[in-house]
Amino acid sequence: MTEQIADEQASVTTVVSRVVDFPVKKVWAVLLTPDGQSALLGEGASLGDKGETWQAADGTWGVTRSYHPCEEIRFSWHKDEHSPKTWVDVTLTEISPTQTKIQISHDHSGVDFDVVKLTAHWKAALSRVAHDAL
Repeated sequence: MTEQIADEQASVTTVVSRVVDFPVKKVWAVLLTPDGQSALLGEGASLGDKGETWQAADGTWGVTRSYHPCEEIRFSWHKDEHSPKTWVDVTLTEISPTQTKIQISHDHSGVDFDVVKLTAHWKAALSRVAHDAL
């Protein structure tokens, strides 16, 4: 698989967030586990080191772009093998010592995507992280 970005990509950003009753360090640690990554990305997906490709059982795939411990994970995301590249940022913000806001921002999500379905997809991912992984 190769990544390419279409010239006509719209600059639509889909943003979802959720506050969980766990400290930032706990949420970060869980997001780095296989269960946390599958909850976030889909069954079978595992974020590797920077530059490594990941793929979920549903055909979505991407490339890990950056890790900023306890703050952010950034990766590319493709709906399938032929879809254009989009960017996803997962950011963690401490609300209190025992609460963390998890936010997913999906940039360039206006091309080749139903934004309502994409929003539901990321809300479901946050729910899986909050209920299954934490």
